[in-house]
Amino acid sequence: MPGFDDAREVWDSRFATDEYIFGTAPNRFLISQAHLLKPGQRALSVADGEGRNSVWLAQQGLEVDGVEISPRAVEKAWKLAAERGVQVRLEVADVRAWNWPAARYDVIAAIFIQFASPSERATLFRDIRRALTPGGLLILEGYGVKQIEYGTGGPPRVDHLYTSSLIREAFGDFEMLLLQEREDWLEEGSKHVGRSALVDLVARKPVGTDLS
Repeated sequence: MPGFDDAREVWDSRFATDEYIFGTAPNRFLISQAHLLKPGQRALSVADGEGRNSVWLAQQGLEVDGVEISPRAVEKAWKLAAERGVQVRLEVADVRAWNWPAARYDVIAAIFIQFASPSERATLFRDIRRALTPGGLLILEGYGVKQIEYGTGGPPRVDHLYTSSLIREAFGDFEMLLLQEREDWLEEGSKHVGRSALVDLVARKPVGTDLS
């Protein structure tokens, strides 16, 4: 999958099935941070896929936007939201070229957004920083470099994977509530299944400081 230059076509092809390929249950790490969420907060789910995370955030009482490159995935996310009885605002767009708003979101969920090359990732992380309100919360999970050995999900390119030092360099001026590398058994649809190397971050953007 060199470069993901044809990302919309690639992901549309993957999502062209009635199956929710990453499941309909929210990411477990995201669920584990539910105690930090408050009804009425504005949230963004980055590269939202088939809606499992945006819909869950809406079920917690948050006002949720989701951005996803695949129209097929967004159709499935609308369906999931309707089945769960919640409303989410979904936009078909490539987050690498999306017009990110400034200081809009109280919560940003960035779960397995590892389609980004290192240069794209640096820009994406800057956009995430900018879009968070002062005091806003970032919840991020991705695959660590050992995931190459497991091959149970994620990109087969080590330069797209995370280390805790890489994440600390990008967000080290945030208040670090949690930063860890760990291993776990994932069962997220048919695409994330098996022993997995993970990097988790929960961090809060400082108040009263311009960190755009």
